[in-house]
Amino acid sequence: MSAAHDQSTAALIALDWGTTALRAYLLDAQGAVLDSRASAAGIMKLPRPAAEGGFDIVFDETCGAWLAANPQLPVIAAGMVGSAQGWMEAPYVTAPADSAALVAGIVRVVTQKGVTVHIVPGVLEDGALPNVMRGEETQIFGALCGDTTHSELIGLPGTHAKWAFVSAGRIERFYTFMTGETFGALRDHTILGRTMRATGQHDIASFIRGVDTAKDAGHAGLLATIFSTRTLGLTGKLKPEQQADYLSGLLIGHELRGLNEVLAREQSDLAGKTLRLIGNDALCERYRQALARFGCHQAPTVAHATERGLHEIALQAGLIRSTASAN
Repeated sequence: MSAAHDQSTAALIALDWGTTALRAYLLDAQGAVLDSRASAAGIMKLPRPAAEGGFDIVFDETCGAWLAANPQLPVIAAGMVGSAQGWMEAPYVTAPADSAALVAGIVRVVTQKGVTVHIVPGVLEDGALPNVMRGEETQIFGALCGDTTHSELIGLPGTHAKWAFVSAGRIERFYTFMTGETFGALRDHTILGRTMRATGQHDIASFIRGVDTAKDAGHAGLLATIFSTRTLGLTGKLKPEQQADYLSGLLIGHELRGLNEVLAREQSDLAGKTLRLIGNDALCERYRQALARFGCHQAPTVAHATERGLHEIALQAGLIRSTASAN
């Protein structure tokens, strides 16, 4: 929980409820965080099945004290809580999608104690290879923070890394790279992990070596290069404690190489491009190191994108008064 603040100005409860964790924020009318709480009870880790009130239990444990102090607080939620496995399914809105489309797609679930929770939908990009996001759309609009005039490329590193192309305040299209999950699977469930030695230190040189190997168009792609994590160890060119960082660099490098190929179809590339990142600080820094190898040196991390996005959508949905009217 965050440090104690005066909660008399509380205007909104905002939930980022994912597969493995829940993060709850108590916000004032301007979107400032007055308090926050974290729970490990993601939608797949409920104390009881959903049919037996599992979501209600976690919600009461996390937000009950806030609502006891102010029972009229509106509640908004984003993430996997709106999936088919969530509290209530919020059907995807179709890209291109702006924040108004998300507002129109909000669904409502009433808790056992009569509290209405407004759930933000995810976004679907339909086509031959459909793509979906849940939670990231809210972060993207939090990053835009009302600026709908520019075209942007926004990256969201993570288990399933997303790269979204945003124009005129709309998510036009996006790509998903299973980089984080693939790294975990290869490290924990293949022969590559047998020769690795865990360490708390980030070996930058080995990481960059992996990025550069992936970036080299002379190589035959991901499946033809990942085995080098093992063979470089067998030949004494990578120490056991360097191999995980090398593999991480390989995978992120292949992700950025793929993104570069997408940009090339538009007569563009990552070199010299300005973009923004949303996510864990350490992971975003790792991506900045990799992006620099592709010539991209402007990739700041957006802070508080989740809270800002939930606040903005709540404003547009009329759940809270605008800053101007609140003043």
